[in-house]
Amino acid sequence: MILQADAGGAVPISAGDTAWLLVSTALVLLMTPALGFFYGGLVRSKNMLNTLMMSFASLGVVTVAWAAIGFSLAFAPGNAWLGGAGHAFLVGVGVEGGAWGPTPHLLYAAYQGSFAIITAALISGAVVERMRFGPYLSFIFLWSIAVYAPVARWVWGGGWLGTLGALDFAGGTVVHINAAVAAVVAALVVGSRRDYGRAALLPHNVSFVLLGTGLLWFGWFGFNGGSALAANGTAALAFVNTLLAPAATLVCWMLLDAFRERNITAVGAATGIVVGLVGITPAAGFVSPASAMALGALVAFPSYFAILHRPRTRLDDSLDVFAAHGLGGITGALLVGVFAEKAWGGKEGLLFGNPGQLWTQAVAVVASAAYSALATWLLLKLISLVTPLRRPDHEEARGLDLVQHGEEAYTRGEGAVLVQPR
Repeated sequence: MILQADAGGAVPISAGDTAWLLVSTALVLLMTPALGFFYGGLVRSKNMLNTLMMSFASLGVVTVAWAAIGFSLAFAPGNAWLGGAGHAFLVGVGVEGGAWGPTPHLLYAAYQGSFAIITAALISGAVVERMRFGPYLSFIFLWSIAVYAPVARWVWGGGWLGTLGALDFAGGTVVHINAAVAAVVAALVVGSRRDYGRAALLPHNVSFVLLGTGLLWFGWFGFNGGSALAANGTAALAFVNTLLAPAATLVCWMLLDAFRERNITAVGAATGIVVGLVGITPAAGFVSPASAMALGALVAFPSYFAILHRPRTRLDDSLDVFAAHGLGGITGALLVGVFAEKAWGGKEGLLFGNPGQLWTQAVAVVASAAYSALATWLLLKLISLVTPLRRPDHEEARGLDLVQHGEEAYTRGEGAVLVQPR
């Protein structure tokens, strides 16, 4: 949406648009606890609290990093690669409207911050059940500043990828590819769980997986619909596409399960919904509803077969962050270059006479993935020089709930284990 500033450079505040962005910010914030339950249900019971805390802690650590410097690096005046420090600690961020839309600048900063929070939390799914909590907190703090903020700048903050013409409506490259590549690097640097490949590491509570999925889908309407930054037709399109695409992915996933296993698994259905949500994220405000359903169906295939193949590899991406968010994000980002239509708010894609858009999307995918991989590796190596990244084997075997937090998700017998402070 292109807004004309008044003579003083300010845009009048719209009550309706502000109300929608307030609700959308709350919906996106809900997604981080929802992610905790989605991930938590997939791990063993002895690590449930630790997995939840990896998501909940992001609400604090990343929010502080975002307010301190992340928002400024992503959206303050600067260059095509990085913003300046003009908005550090939200200096100069008031309640005026502006180039971002007819909503308060402060609310825009909060909305963008909610994206940074869940993006960092997504990485935890690759290192659950073995990474130490302190180094993890240090990592997501630094990662949100050194990796997330620059990529957000490139795509959404007037940076070089946005100028190049890359389309990313709500975070295919900025959120999902960025986090998923970081997750793979983190899994490789931290190493596999002690019993990976030797024991069945089964979900301890599939009901929590489904609960988390439902809350994620609910929050995703703010994630995608709110990215219009106004209560308008684009928001309605993104909202409806966020309903249609995951529905198509879910149907396709269930059919794949039925043909392959003769069973339609609940974990598979939940995963299919998340993959569909990831896939439509970069395209939600740029494609027609029919194209959204086609995209949702197509995005199921690479993720489904990658999840089947990953246990045969040495990569302990514990909760398949790359298969779901990485491949879902890559497929969705590329398919924007196929299905986008100017009539629906984007640019013409491959199917509508502009094959160059597909190339532009590929450049954005490669650039964000390469930068995320390199910067993540450097951050983890730097942290490892100061403190070990993972727990010893005997503590990992005991479970990180007790070792890291002194608490249990579930009592044993007559009560919880009492852990005396050392």
